Amino acid sequence: MAPACAAQARRSTIAFDKRSTKSFIRINERIRAREVRVIDETGAQLGIFPPYEAIRMARERGLDLVEVSPNAVPPVCRIQDYGRFLYEKEKSERAARKRQKVFTIKEVKFSVTVDEHDYRTKKNKVVRFLDEGDKVKASLRFRGRQMSHRELGYNIINRLIQDIGDACVVEFMPRMEGTILHAILAPGKKEAPKTKPAQTAQAQA
Repeated sequence: MAPACAAQARRSTIAFDKRSTKSFIRINERIRAREVRVIDETGAQLGIFPPYEAIRMARERGLDLVEVSPNAVPPVCRIQDYGRFLYEKEKSERAARKRQKVFTIKEVKFSVTVDEHDYRTKKNKVVRFLDEGDKVKASLRFRGRQMSHRELGYNIINRLIQDIGDACVVEFMPRMEGTILHAILAPGKKEAPKTKPAQTAQAQA
């Protein structure tokens, strides 16, 4: 086959179903196994057939043959509407992404010279962010000669961690990056509210 014809053949094969190529799902003539186990649109197992025979059965129903388990021996194919199959697959993937918890990292900045009132204000802000389900980066920047007294900064961040207690999980313990000391705090596990035992009225004699 001439190079130009070969390239054209490859392009036509790729263009057969771009959605199938994108999803790495073989359908109809793209199924390469010598024989496949066929399940029909109702979920019933029809048996093991060569692909061309399974494709014929699918087209008699106005449907596609979709390879749903390529690693099985033999591969498992289902007779179904391929467009609807993709729609349901994308729908389930979107639902799975929605169930995933997305954390936002909020930063609260402290200083070596922070006074008690300012410290409590910032601590309350950290607690509020954690209660809202966000992670918190507690940071402290050393300026000038403060770098020679880094233990003061560690004392502040460690005090914060101790004051918050079980409301947080320390993902990264206090550590230095340049002139900045920081720690990453994540929301702690909330305890389920305890239910009071039901009180039973005693029957009077």
